[in-house]
Amino acid sequence: MTKKVFTVDEIKRKLEQYCVYQDRCHKEVEQKMRDYNLIPAAKELILLSLMQDNFLNEERFSKSFARGKFRIKNWGKQRIIRELKFRDISTYNIKTALKGIDENEYLNTIYRITENRNDVISESNIFKRKKKMIDFLMRKGYENDLIFKIVNEIIQKKTS
Repeated sequence: MTKKVFTVDEIKRKLEQYCVYQDRCHKEVEQKMRDYNLIPAAKELILLSLMQDNFLNEERFSKSFARGKFRIKNWGKQRIIRELKFRDISTYNIKTALKGIDENEYLNTIYRITENRNDVISESNIFKRKKKMIDFLMRKGYENDLIFKIVNEIIQKKTS
């Protein structure tokens, strides 16, 4: 089966649609361009055009990514940082994205998901229960000091 051949303008339009549907990072767009087997000059041209027309904006992507993963999946800052680094986002944009997360909302979320997790865990041994809660919060990407403080508070509340 032969691959369909597109003109540079057609590919550019396809990539614009790709970026309009959802904010994308450079890495995702470059991967999509690799699928089209473009010559380097065409890649440069399209990438430049997408950035100039504001279809591709790394700062906007990192902010919406951080906001979405925090609000919808309840990810902690460590996990968000790791995922953004994986997508080759600059340190400046990562810091900017994390500023968009409200500190009180962050603390309320970790308390809420820890209490929910505590209610779900059917472990009677207090140490095993603690370990399960800590492991869960670490996978979510919360900071260690925050995890230990909150898990201890919630265990304390439950036993008193």
